[in-house]
Amino acid sequence: MTNADLLEARIFSRPWTFIRGVPAMKFLPPEGPPEIAFAGRSNVGKSSLINALTGQKGLARTSNTPGRTQELNYFVPEGFSGQAGDLPPCALVDMPGYGYAQAPKAQVDAWTKLVFDYLRGRTTLRRVYVLIDSRHGIKKNDEEVFELLDKAAVSYQIVLTKADKIKAAGLEKLKIDTLAKLAKRPAAYPFILATSSEKGEGIEDMRGAIVTALST
Repeated sequence: MTNADLLEARIFSRPWTFIRGVPAMKFLPPEGPPEIAFAGRSNVGKSSLINALTGQKGLARTSNTPGRTQELNYFVPEGFSGQAGDLPPCALVDMPGYGYAQAPKAQVDAWTKLVFDYLRGRTTLRRVYVLIDSRHGIKKNDEEVFELLDKAAVSYQIVLTKADKIKAAGLEKLKIDTLAKLAKRPAAYPFILATSSEKGEGIEDMRGAIVTALST
């Protein structure tokens, strides 16, 4: 087995657990293991993707109601003491969805500030996966997040979700168009992932991408 295979097994072959919901920066856990965060518009499928990656259907709460995730939700593999020398290999962070206009403005503003403060200030954040609904492509809110990530020099990679909902030819065109839009963005990883949490498509590729992000 390669080192990457060993790390992937260490991360994804054991159960995961939810450890904390963070409604404001002061409640963040102490910086320890590297963090992989998932950002995206409300109802893009962040929680479903985390559940598919960990193989635990009920780990992250999913809902058909946009905007339900209102905190930074932290998940780690089970079986680590949390003491120095026995930290989990990484933490997954489910971020509040952005771009949901139906919630009260004050609530939307609070979610947005939390997301942006986290992206700017978390030194253990290794990579952000920005999820884009394959049926809709990149929206203005997504581009605003790209700008923030570029300015903060935080590595990010695009994940096209719900890829089973469009035809294969349309998905390939979307990948090409998305890459073209990212060409001049310095913090964007130049490879597009496509997943379907419902069908299990692209999940192994996504796990491999996370291991690569943690290893570099």
